[in-house]
Amino acid sequence: MSAPKRFPASLKSAAAPQRELLMPQRHLRQATADAAKLARPSGTGLDGGAVRERMVARLRAEGKFNEQVLAAMAAVPRHEFVDSALAAQAYEDTALPIGHGQTISKPSVVAHMLGLLLAGRGAQQRGSLGRVLEIGTGCGYQAAVIALLARQVTSIERLQGLHDKARQNLQRLALPRAPRLIWGDGRLGHAPSGPFDSIIAAAGGEDIPPAWLEQLAPGGRLIAPTASGRGQVLVVLDHLLEGGRSHWVRSEHEAVLFVPLKSGVV
Repeated sequence: MSAPKRFPASLKSAAAPQRELLMPQRHLRQATADAAKLARPSGTGLDGGAVRERMVARLRAEGKFNEQVLAAMAAVPRHEFVDSALAAQAYEDTALPIGHGQTISKPSVVAHMLGLLLAGRGAQQRGSLGRVLEIGTGCGYQAAVIALLARQVTSIERLQGLHDKARQNLQRLALPRAPRLIWGDGRLGHAPSGPFDSIIAAAGGEDIPPAWLEQLAPGGRLIAPTASGRGQVLVVLDHLLEGGRSHWVRSEHEAVLFVPLKSGVV
């Protein structure tokens, strides 16, 4: 086994902007077909920072992503989270299959969603995401990026096969604050680790589960793909405490296409 990698240290609605459809998790067959067509032997150099820096440079050139997030993404070796046959594509802005009928989200979508979390009032005051709940661990890549932006990360995955794979992937990395991985029903959140300053979901439901609202701390921000009149969109909820009373401010952002949020464990 190679040596661990070391790292640097009441609802109110806002109008939804019209933006392009984000497809963080393309249809699995399409992702698999594209991956097979483009796959080539992974050469030396993926363990170096140059390929990650090039990925980040392409994202930075778009001029819309948070620099803290880009710095964290530059530190996390994305190729460690995908099959070795697909490693050469790990730094392209594309979704890739990770097994169990799931895909790893595009880097641009990861950057966008984490940037929205960091733009919240509480995160701005803290200078970090604070205590984070991630719904849908997947292969563990996003959890690794979050760990460099947060004080504590709890990540829940309902598919035991992916939960085990994420644990193996993350054990190879010497993260300063390793995420706590839970095999469980993400719709229920994880009250023992809460309340959370930030909640991020990688699966979309008809609405925000009540447990997530209950576990979002005052001043916290939640982002999740959610059904709306125009399909699935990114929804941001801010938990505000004014006059001793809690209320939530909701805003809708880009149209997206995430896998469905499901109950139970498999």
